Amino acid sequence: MIPLAAQLLLAATALTSTLAHAQTGVAASAATTYPSRPIRIVVPFTPGGSTDILARAMGQELTKAWGQPVIVDNVPGAGGSIGADKVAKATPDGYTLLMGHIGTLAVNPSLYPALPYDPVKSFVPVAWVARVPNVLVVHPSVKASSVRELVALARAKPGQLNYGSGGNGSAANLATEYFKLQTGASLLHIPYRGTGPAVTDLMGGQIQVLFTGAPAVLGQIKNGQLRALAVSSPKRLTALPDLPTVAEAGYQDFEADQWYGVVAPAGVPRDIVNKLNAQINQSLASSELKNRLANEGAIAAPSTPEAFGQLIVREIARWKPVIQSGRVKAD
Repeated sequence: MIPLAAQLLLAATALTSTLAHAQTGVAASAATTYPSRPIRIVVPFTPGGSTDILARAMGQELTKAWGQPVIVDNVPGAGGSIGADKVAKATPDGYTLLMGHIGTLAVNPSLYPALPYDPVKSFVPVAWVARVPNVLVVHPSVKASSVRELVALARAKPGQLNYGSGGNGSAANLATEYFKLQTGASLLHIPYRGTGPAVTDLMGGQIQVLFTGAPAVLGQIKNGQLRALAVSSPKRLTALPDLPTVAEAGYQDFEADQWYGVVAPAGVPRDIVNKLNAQINQSLASSELKNRLANEGAIAAPSTPEAFGQLIVREIARWKPVIQSGRVKAD
């Protein structure tokens, strides 16, 4: 006769095995039928910006592929932290996603001491969607036609050249602080409430330098209102083929692109993550979406969830010293 303790152990083992098989079956079933209802993509910023535009373009592609509505929910505030935290605390079933970007996933941990979410632990990476290169532009009155000439001028006149940005802690602010750190250029920061006002003042000569996303300045570069010196990406822009990269201009390994990608709450089943990743990558390969991204100055960046997760970890480490050395504070 089997002792009672042994019987209980056998029963517990059998129950654990049954539950494991049941959970596996439920997860597989959920992935097979996913999505069976509308998906919500949270954009942690106001409508109209690059994050919002990319989310809506991606949402339309997913809706066409799966026949389920993809709803974009704008939840702005605190540099994207409010919307990101909302997704971090959502049910991990794949029906609530975040269109994150360099700020919410890589910059905010060093910018906000009491961040309510952890970009690595609170989310599971789903797909890297796009990169948006920054372009270094100056007012035509600035006596510099190359990056090296601008750096020499800024060193010769420390604090006399002003650079603008969309605000403290913005992508433009950080890209320029990284540029200063890598080149030794002395530039004084003038924060604005948005990129538009900064571009307007640059054209008017109130500030002299701006390092911002390509879409905001392409038109002004082409009509001669601004002079472009370099692009932040590893490769030249198709829209500006004669414009060198900062690395080509003499500062090797310099890269300061903005980037965007989809994450989900931690705990979403891997099968659902894989299904989302495959469909997003398929959509990014379509000529229609590529053209839409190109019109926004963005470059499609299909990848695996692991590659996107590694990017987030690398970028958190890369931007921390930039924020500290530049004494960057959130608005």
